Amino acid sequence: MEPQLRHTVTDGVATVVIDHPAKRNAMTADMWRQVPPLFAGLAADPAVRAVVLTGEGDTFCAGADISSLRESGSAAQELAVLAEEAVAAFPKPTLAAVRGYCVGGGCQLAGACDLRFADEGASFGITPAKLGIVYSASSTRRLVSLVGPATAKYLLFSGELIDTERALRTGLVDEVLPAGELDKRVAEFTRVLAARSRLTQAAAKEFAAGRTDRDAYWARQARDSGDTAEGVAAFLERRQPRFTWTVQGD
Repeated sequence: MEPQLRHTVTDGVATVVIDHPAKRNAMTADMWRQVPPLFAGLAADPAVRAVVLTGEGDTFCAGADISSLRESGSAAQELAVLAEEAVAAFPKPTLAAVRGYCVGGGCQLAGACDLRFADEGASFGITPAKLGIVYSASSTRRLVSLVGPATAKYLLFSGELIDTERALRTGLVDEVLPAGELDKRVAEFTRVLAARSRLTQAAAKEFAAGRTDRDAYWARQARDSGDTAEGVAAFLERRQPRFTWTVQGD
């Protein structure tokens, strides 16, 4: 089977799988190209309320396929950045479910997700210093926002791998699960995400990303959507809310 990204949608949650097990799910140039249109399609699908990004088998992603770098050089790096930005700009919650190696471009993709849950045996690293590659400014800023400048420099300067204990302590990972429990926890948590207000989630993503000029827009969305009234009514009536706002253009 050709290296690919494949996806399924179940109960409002899309699961995107990095599928290249012969090379520990390393990303080829074609796989990087698949990311933006795939996530654009999921963003436009009203049935999708959250996305899980994971790897086939026991590895998340070992980085970029080095043969792609040899063939296309800086063009492959540019494709990786475009893919990362597409994941980061996705307007619905995203969660990386990480097993095994999450290295280089794999860590780049995981870092672009909103949240990262990891199996306790996972390893993380960002390895451009081993290849003489300049990590992009946008990717570096995103890493710094997650782990702080000191840990970002440790990872980028050394290219060394860190375990889940350190990843959790520095903010690179949000939860670490015992062996065999990752899938169950991810399924449980994404059910929670899918049940919550998409209006709240979309606004929070924008504000957390640093966009602070749209308070009036989101206040109007909240007023017109009915989500606030529904949330309050559901709370008072002791029932689950039925939120109806969907991600939309400006």
